[in-house]
Amino acid sequence: MDFSLPDDLVSIQESAARITAAYDDDYWLDHDEHKKFPWSFYNAFAEAGWMGVVIPEKYGGAGLGIVEAATLLREVAGSAGAMNAASALHLSIFGMGPVIHHGSESMKERYLPPTATGELHVSFGVTEDDAGTDTSRIRTLALRTDSGWVVTGKKIWNTKAQQAQKVLLLARTTPREECKKKLDGLTLFLADLDPAHCEIREISKLGRNAINSNELFINDLPISDDDVVGEVGRGFYQLLDGLNPERILLAAEACGIGFRAVEVATQYAKERIVFDRPIGQNQAIAHPLADSYSELLASELLWQKAAWAYDSGQPSGPLANMAKFRCAEASFRACDRALQTFGGFGYAREYHVERYWREARLMRLAPISQEMVLNFVAEHVLELPRSY
Repeated sequence: MDFSLPDDLVSIQESAARITAAYDDDYWLDHDEHKKFPWSFYNAFAEAGWMGVVIPEKYGGAGLGIVEAATLLREVAGSAGAMNAASALHLSIFGMGPVIHHGSESMKERYLPPTATGELHVSFGVTEDDAGTDTSRIRTLALRTDSGWVVTGKKIWNTKAQQAQKVLLLARTTPREECKKKLDGLTLFLADLDPAHCEIREISKLGRNAINSNELFINDLPISDDDVVGEVGRGFYQLLDGLNPERILLAAEACGIGFRAVEVATQYAKERIVFDRPIGQNQAIAHPLADSYSELLASELLWQKAAWAYDSGQPSGPLANMAKFRCAEASFRACDRALQTFGGFGYAREYHVERYWREARLMRLAPISQEMVLNFVAEHVLELPRSY
């Protein structure tokens, strides 16, 4: 068994590191504090061709897999930009998975090339405040018309909706009570974010403020049959080709943030002198950082295995969920320990670790909570009775 990275993955790491090196902590502090989308950073990656890393070559992409995409985003999240940097890119990378796998040829020809160049921004429209993680209970409704569909409803936590032209929108097309399975009767659309029918309201939040999160209010939005992704009524199952990669990519990003935090805390522990000695000489400082470093290494192996399983066509749901869980836990613990290493200065924005800490905390909530991951593993892996 060979654990060394192949040359192509090393090349991806080096390319990402070269680009991110131009955007330091002060750049990200400024964009986070003033809620400014990092256009210069985004455009640098788009111009380098990374938006199309998983898009087939036929449509202008690189035709690579989730292993490569996760390697890229792990390096991005391990830079000064942390989750702000990764979130600027990752929806363009994984979000069109359902279109790649289930979209019509016409849809692919229209939308994949501009996604690959970074010109087209797409937001995810799945979550609703009334439904939470019970996707079967979403209320956004798509009604048949003579010319296609009309959609009315509300979505929440729409990332980058202010930059996006399209939304990958999940809506109910058959009432839940009329379906044999509760997740049947949902349809996936690649819809226009038409301002005449869509109102976007930003959500003020704890962290990752360079990237907006929004509520989306939809009122009689017309959608053509050409913008149905895959099969009507099977939208949730087609959405999985976006959800499992999302969990793998966010797991990799969580590891990147954790390693970044350990790196800056270790450097500080070497340089900070208290009682005539570097604080890193004290085991109360050294042991937590050493523990987090080893925990992150172990977590990294799990997301790599999950990405390999997905790319190999093997069942990846359990691995994707477990990787997201373990990497999020390891990342937050590392960031918390980094903040503690800095002492009072850790709470000061100018030292940046508080930003890593705020952004790592998000990973324990999204895209699925830690508790729901454990429910999934208990039921689908251990075959214990369903708890909810």
